[in-house]
Amino acid sequence: MVLVDTSVWVDFFKGTQTSQVSILEDLIQFEEDLCISGVILAEVLQGIQSDIDYRKTLDYFEALIYLPMGQSSFVLASTLHRGARRMGLTIRSTIDCLIAACAIHHSVPLLQNDRDFQAIARCSRLKLLV
Repeated sequence: MVLVDTSVWVDFFKGTQTSQVSILEDLIQFEEDLCISGVILAEVLQGIQSDIDYRKTLDYFEALIYLPMGQSSFVLASTLHRGARRMGLTIRSTIDCLIAACAIHHSVPLLQNDRDFQAIARCSRLKLLV
């Protein structure tokens, strides 16, 4: 199982070739279990302009494993942000802390293309696929 971050999905749907998109394409080809969280779902869907593309994307995501987030995930997100700050690391996005907390809570690696996750991984149990 792999949680795929918004940054990778956006590149994937735009057709932007990155190493993370190549990994995602391999995961899809080999029918690996891909996960999504509510935060990632909202971020991806809010950026879609066309109603047709919105519906297609929503349909596509319905086939993925949905990782729920409870209160403990939100508390963990705040702990991650505070821990990074104590180490002198700047996390630009609360959303990234929430996504990292979801990955940690469910013990799944995160496929991402966002420098905030590199910082979070330095001060937590977050496992990054790359």
